[in-house]
Amino acid sequence: MQDWLTQSAADQGRAIGAGKLDPVALTEAYLAAIRAHEFGDRIYARLTPERAVAEAEAAAIRAKNGVRRGILDGVPISWKDLFDSAGVATEAGSALLAGRVPEADALVLAEATLQGAVCLGKTHMTELAFSGLGLNPVTASPPNVNDAACVSGGSSSGAAASVAWGLAAAGIGSDTGGSVRVPSCWNDLVGLKTTSGLIPLKGVVPLAAKFDTIGPLARTVEDAAILFAMLTGGKAPDLGGSTLSGRRFAVLRTVALDGLQDAPARGFQTALRKLEAAGAILTEIDAPEVAEMMALAGVIYTPETYGTWGELIESAPDKMYPPVLERFRSGRDHSGHAYVAAWHKLDALRIRYAERVAGYDAVLVPTVASLPPRIDAVSADAALFTSENLLALRNTRIGNLTGGAALTLPTGVPGTGISLMGPALSERRLLHLGAAAEAALRA
Repeated sequence: MQDWLTQSAADQGRAIGAGKLDPVALTEAYLAAIRAHEFGDRIYARLTPERAVAEAEAAAIRAKNGVRRGILDGVPISWKDLFDSAGVATEAGSALLAGRVPEADALVLAEATLQGAVCLGKTHMTELAFSGLGLNPVTASPPNVNDAACVSGGSSSGAAASVAWGLAAAGIGSDTGGSVRVPSCWNDLVGLKTTSGLIPLKGVVPLAAKFDTIGPLARTVEDAAILFAMLTGGKAPDLGGSTLSGRRFAVLRTVALDGLQDAPARGFQTALRKLEAAGAILTEIDAPEVAEMMALAGVIYTPETYGTWGELIESAPDKMYPPVLERFRSGRDHSGHAYVAAWHKLDALRIRYAERVAGYDAVLVPTVASLPPRIDAVSADAALFTSENLLALRNTRIGNLTGGAALTLPTGVPGTGISLMGPALSERRLLHLGAAAEAALRA
């Protein structure tokens, strides 16, 4: 059974359907592994064992009777601790929300349950989802799979760690500025950032609702595709016959390639060579709109986050990790007219950018420009925390600011990734391209 814990969600689902894998035994094995793992308490904020076993038992009955609800029926997954779960605390990594127990599941969790997915529990995350490092001295800082002394990336830190350490078949996280893609990259996983507004946010603790999105962290592109279908209530895209031959990709130079550390640069260049060898046509481009968008980020993000949380934060600021507190407070001094003007400008820049890249199948960037820093280093130095956090989120934020979808894949160089970015609602196309890219990168 232990060997199954690191298999893909799709392989687990197929084995359940074929009668080769018992979902109850699988669920109990995951729960036992989490409890026994040296980092289990740093990855999971809380388990839901009674719910998980009950859901697995129901899945086993459906499998026996040939009425499974889909490939994920009976497959155990983890949920970031900002998705409401009925009767179980949902605290979003914050002492400000300690003891918050919702009465109903988030809409996406309820939909996943209807499709038979087993909820193992809630994973640790960055405080109120407002950091890309995954450091959270208030609750816990999950470890990076490549070096447990380093951060796992945020804000879906525990979601990534749960999958990378073999403590869940897949994880569900959220992405406002890179919170699915950064931890996926740093833990050598596949991560999908979905289009804003595509997946309902009802029952999801917000950060910046205009940018908040929901997405999977997974072992394979196939897993990401079936999880995307689960989250949207649709049919998984057919990944068969995917090819890179003749596909045109833009390699974005503007901002995305600035100051890359050696390993991310090496991983990205290695990935580009493999994609090209598989038949992809690569063209380097400049997009000045991206730099202009990045300059607007502070005026657009922080007023919304502070507007959402400012009153609660100021009621007990001492409960927050100071660098995260200051990130929120940086939004309180922007005027309303500056915020509105910035959004008008961003909308215009999005149109110009879309026109520039319209002839390409996807835009390629290094997912993250840096490797994960050590937990002790960023814990001891607030200035280092700030600089590392900004660099970690820089490239992923391009995807949020442009308003599209993005898929990150591991490059084969540990802790580094390559992202395929597309326009809004391009998830199915990106997953199809991603399947071919994944095969090329693993060759």
